[in-house]
Amino acid sequence: MLIVVVGSSSVSMGDELSACLPSCSGVVDKAPGCAFLVEIVFKNTGSSEDTWSVNIAFEGENWFWSGAPQNLTLKSSCSKTLIWYGDVPVNATVGSVARLVVYYGDSFKALDWWIHVVPNSELSITSSIVK
Repeated sequence: MLIVVVGSSSVSMGDELSACLPSCSGVVDKAPGCAFLVEIVFKNTGSSEDTWSVNIAFEGENWFWSGAPQNLTLKSSCSKTLIWYGDVPVNATVGSVARLVVYYGDSFKALDWWIHVVPNSELSITSSIVK
């Protein structure tokens, strides 16, 4: 048995995200085209060594990103950290969200991590005058 060491929930993505924005600690703001890193600790809670094909994806209504599959071999009671690097798609809609889902073997687990797409431009006032 493989354990993913992070929290999860069965509530739909939109309902749960709207309930926790903007205070939810699992929401990461990223602009289109910006890089992100995903680090997940896995543990074999079974009684024998096994190997799994593990992959992740960010899945949303407006955009999707998938990592490269990685093979994970763990002895009983052992843990290992896997890392994925990615970029928010350049065509991701500002204001949209995508939830992190982990796929392993014939199973999957939606985790409590979202990427919230924010504008990559910001207007600043550099000077003003009133006469």
